[in-house]
Amino acid sequence: MSWLLTLYSVSVTLLPLMLMMRLQRVGRKNDPSYRIVVTDKRTGPKSNKHVDQIGSYHPKTKKFILDSDKAKDWLSKGVQTSETVHNLLVSNKVIEGKKINALPKKSPIIDEEAIKAAEEAAKAKEEAEKAGEAGVEEPAPESNDETPSEEPAEAKEDETEKAAA
Repeated sequence: MSWLLTLYSVSVTLLPLMLMMRLQRVGRKNDPSYRIVVTDKRTGPKSNKHVDQIGSYHPKTKKFILDSDKAKDWLSKGVQTSETVHNLLVSNKVIEGKKINALPKKSPIIDEEAIKAAEEAAKAKEEAEKAGEAGVEEPAPESNDETPSEEPAEAKEDETEKAAA
């Protein structure tokens, strides 16, 4: 009999539960309503294996029922909240803080052609600034010779007359 008592006196170590306060949908199709439950983080949302039910939320009617004392007690024990439940608690002034963005964070759309065009425009602007700086520092040399554009024009006229004849 004594060996039986020693067998049962061995302490059982339990894994610590990662508790979370989140919504559990209980409404029917096209008529959502949610329970606010404290449950293990690893259990599924429809498993109905929650530790405590502390309220309900009906988004169509904006009806929010919550036992705020229980919610504060669970939060003091270290229960984490989902982003949506956190926002509901903040908006109903159960806890203080900022709302959290519950929507997924999208990556920005990268337009490679626009980036290349912007880089080319920046390079052209830099080259224009360099050319402008170089022109201000060194004035262009002036020549007293006749402009070379007059001679080719006369040569072109002679070539057109020969081709016509």
